[in-house]
Amino acid sequence: MEEVLERVKVETNTHKKKFTIFGISIYKILVYFIIYSILGYIVETLYAILTKGVWESRQSFLYGPFCGIYGLGAVVLILALQYFNTSTNKLFIGGFIVGSIVEYVVSLVGELIFHVKWWDYSQMPLNINGRICIYFSIFWGFLAVYFMTSFHPKIEKFINKIEAKKPMKVLKITTILVTVFLLFDFLITTYALKVFVVRKVHDYDLNVENKEYVINDTYNKVYGNEKMANFIYKYFSDEKMIKTFPNLKIQDVDGNILYLNQYVGDIQPYYWKFFEKKDIHINENAET
Repeated sequence: MEEVLERVKVETNTHKKKFTIFGISIYKILVYFIIYSILGYIVETLYAILTKGVWESRQSFLYGPFCGIYGLGAVVLILALQYFNTSTNKLFIGGFIVGSIVEYVVSLVGELIFHVKWWDYSQMPLNINGRICIYFSIFWGFLAVYFMTSFHPKIEKFINKIEAKKPMKVLKITTILVTVFLLFDFLITTYALKVFVVRKVHDYDLNVENKEYVINDTYNKVYGNEKMANFIYKYFSDEKMIKTFPNLKIQDVDGNILYLNQYVGDIQPYYWKFFEKKDIHINENAET
């Protein structure tokens, strides 16, 4: 009897020590982030092939097939929408609000940390600072309904099947290793994007905000060091950066969006072209 009580006490203490966020373990959150980042990369790659006819990079980091916005968005939706997951209407409202906040914050962080614009909705109606707009906020609402009621349960079943076949210790170690890799990848990417943008601003005299600081402080310090400059040109070359981030853009002081693939010479911002995208022109003189 004493042994049983002692075992129950140990299990209870172990359960109490287990840290969770909204009832979900850190391990599961990391697994969600990794899986949805990879799925996001696949979806974005296929979308580019179908709409632009090219196989181009849609990854968020320099190395690895990860589209972080999908991983982050999925994790936030899973955590935040648990309390909206009582009806379709509540899920839609929750997705509308949560998705918009995530999109705005990610866009803002991209400008403040990476000094780039991931997307720009300034030409679309009912937008806020070009970071979010009503159309995509509505899309987030519909996505939340489908995601929480149909898609995510399938991913959860897939994870459970893997956990049933593989030792949990192996899965947790693998998850930790991938997470550490992603962390280093993020840090390297942050630095690479910074020095690449600074290089383009300097070489093409782009009129961006805080240009004097960018040139006098960052550029001169980084590229003034010969060894560091050689390292950067070798591993963060124009070809490497523009093929990894083909749609990279910045904003000048006049509010103009500058696509950096225009400032890399003859380097193509894609890996492979499948077909030419044809523009349809309407003949105004055609008989009706």
